[in-house]
Amino acid sequence: MSVPCPCGRATPKGQVLSLAECCGPLHAGQAAPDAERLMRSRYSAFVLGDVPYLLATWHSSQQPAELTLETGGKWLGLEIKQHLVTGADTAEVEFVARFRVGGKAVRQHERSRFVREADRWFYVDGDVL
Repeated sequence: MSVPCPCGRATPKGQVLSLAECCGPLHAGQAAPDAERLMRSRYSAFVLGDVPYLLATWHSSQQPAELTLETGGKWLGLEIKQHLVTGADTAEVEFVARFRVGGKAVRQHERSRFVREADRWFYVDGDVL
């Protein structure tokens, strides 16, 4: 039985892709084809607790020295609001990520900026909306 991808990406018929078909290959080292796919793979990495992937996909100009994920949270879903190509090697992705921590529902609405270097996309930073 295949595990559904945490990012919720679906086929045109509405079937959620498996982790192996969607974000899994990116977590294993395949380059994301665009900023939206990188955003989705980063969301999945948060869900799965894959800190090395998150750090590796963070642009070196903004990458923290270390990253500690909050424990005890339950990720509830990702909604991509907009994927905007802003230049030949830049893009923005507006998203809403929902999770529950300590019994409290949290909704993170952000517009994230991405840059492509040497055929790889990286998360730079974002504005909370």
